[in-house]
Formats: sequence, C-alpha cells, structure tokens
Amino acid sequence: MGAEAGDGVLVLAQGDGVLVIDVFNSFEHDDSDALLDSFRERTPRMERAIDLARSGCTPLVYVNDAHGGWDSDVQALLRETLAARGGELVKSLVPNAGEPVLLKHRYSAFDHTPLDILLEELGVTRVLLVGAATEGCIVQTAIDARELGLKASIIVDACATTDPELEAVALRYAENVVGVRLERVARDA
Repeated sequence: MGAEAGDGVLVLAQGDGVLVIDVFNSFEHDDSDALLDSFRERTPRMERAIDLARSGCTPLVYVNDAHGGWDSDVQALLRETLAARGGELVKSLVPNAGEPVLLKHRYSAFDHTPLDILLEELGVTRVLLVGAATEGCIVQTAIDARELGLKASIIVDACATTDPELEAVALRYAENVVGVRLERVARDA
C-alpha cells in the first residue's frame, strides 16, 4: 500500500490506481465560483498526483460527469470544457492518449459505470482519489470503493471543494466511519 515518504511526497505502490474524478467542468452552476476558486488553489496538486501516477506506471483512470449528455462523447466534453470558464486550469489535467475515461451520471464513479470491472482488470486493490468535489463525488466514490472491498485514499490537497466546512465534515466521516485514508501529495499543502 502507498504511504507518505519522509519528505512528504506521496508514494504509490503496486496495486494502487489513481482516479481523477470530475475535473472537466464548465463552472456554470450554483457553486461554480467557490469550486473554481478551489480549483485555482488545488490544480497544481492534482497535476502532481497525475504526474506521480504516470511516472510510476500506476494505473490512471478518469471518471467524469457526463453533464446530462448520453452520447458518451468524451472528446466533445473535453473541447467544451477547455473552451469554457476555467478551461485554462483544467488544460493540464487532460488525459493522455490511451488513458481510460469513463462518463458517469451519478455522484459515485462506481454507480452504473464499468469502473469496478476496469479496476479489477488493471489489478487495482486501492484507489487514490483526486478531483472534485470533495464533499460530493469524491467521498461518495470512496464510500462505494470500500463497499466493493477496495482500499481507498483521498488525496485531500488534490481535491477541490465548493465549501470548506462541508469538506471537513465529509472528510471526517470518510476517515472515521468509512475507513478511508486521508493523504496529501506534499506536506507543505
């Protein structure tokens, strides 16, 4: 299982998989200003977590809200996101060719998606979550991961939030009730 090294940098291990949740967002909803502010602060840590996965050959899977679309057109979603408000922030988070991208219609990345099948095929036994929003889709995905028998970690400094107070409550619940580990990309965050 991964652990934090002495210098505070997250270490990924065999059996780990990084899930990038809901980073492709047009920021055109009720909580968009708060979420966009949080993205501005936390995108560098999201980038770092993604870079760590890529450099260590750790499976990296993107799961994003389909935003009401049912055509499963990931490329259109990426184009729309990059052209929308906040597009400059998420440009650095775009998946590389060959990295799986699943679309979802519910809060959890597992709910009515093939994510559990994909992770099993990749040999993933622990998911590490980055993305948005901590108090919603991130925590719900972590809960479902635990229900499916996976270990789960939320990389707290690589997750954006709409409300720091709700985020704190959700993270306490995830850690103390669900058994999710809370980790950081780096100690200085």
